Amino acid sequence: MSVAIENFVKAIYKNDKHDINDTKPGNIAKKLGISNAAATDMAKKLATKDLLYYEKYQALQLTDKGTKMALNVVRKHRLWESFLYKLFDMSLHEIHREAESLEHETSDFLADKISEYLGNPKFDPHGDPIPNAQGEITTTNTAIPLSNTQENKLYIIARLMSDDKEFFDFCAQNGLKFGNQILVSKQFAKNKMTQITINNNTILLNEDFTKIIYVDEIN
Repeated sequence: MSVAIENFVKAIYKNDKHDINDTKPGNIAKKLGISNAAATDMAKKLATKDLLYYEKYQALQLTDKGTKMALNVVRKHRLWESFLYKLFDMSLHEIHREAESLEHETSDFLADKISEYLGNPKFDPHGDPIPNAQGEITTTNTAIPLSNTQENKLYIIARLMSDDKEFFDFCAQNGLKFGNQILVSKQFAKNKMTQITINNNTILLNEDFTKIIYVDEIN
C-alpha cells in the first residue's frame, strides 16, 4: 500500500482513539494537511478496497482490514521511536519526526527484529502502547487527563499525547517525562489550570497541556 493510504488509515485510527476531533473527512484532512476534497476522494477510494466505511457527511470508520493496517503502521512507528530514543537519546519530537518516514519503509520482519532487540516493549517513550505482531494492544489503559486529577495526590505520568515540538521541549525542560512522578497541588477549575510539583519545582499548566498529559494515580 502507498504511504498516503497508510497515513490516511492511521489518521482515522488515531483520531478515533485519542483526539477530540472526530473522523469526518474534514478533520482527517486537517490532520494530514490536505484539502477536504482530497480527503473525501481518498475515503471513497479506500471504501472500495474494504479499508473503511464511507457515508456522506458521516464520520469515517475503519473496517477490520483497515484497523489491522493502521495498527501495523502504528506498531512500526512506535518501535522506531523506542529504538531511536534508546540508542541515540533523541528528543521526543525528533523520534516522532523520523519514525513518520521509517514506518513506511519497514518490513514486518524488521519490525519483529527491532521489537526483539528492545525486549518487546509494551510502550513507546511517549507512553503510547505498542501493538504486538498480531496487531493487538495487550495493555490496559487506566490513565486519565491531568485536568481530571484530584488535589494533593501523587500521580505517574503515563502518556504525552502530542506531536508538537514546543510541547515536547517544554516537557523536557521541566522533567515531564513518561514514568516520572508528580504531585497535583491545586486545581483551578474556573480558569481551567492545574498546579503540579515535580522535582521540587512548581509548575502551573493550562488546559491545552492538561488535556494531553495523561497520568495514573499512585495508590
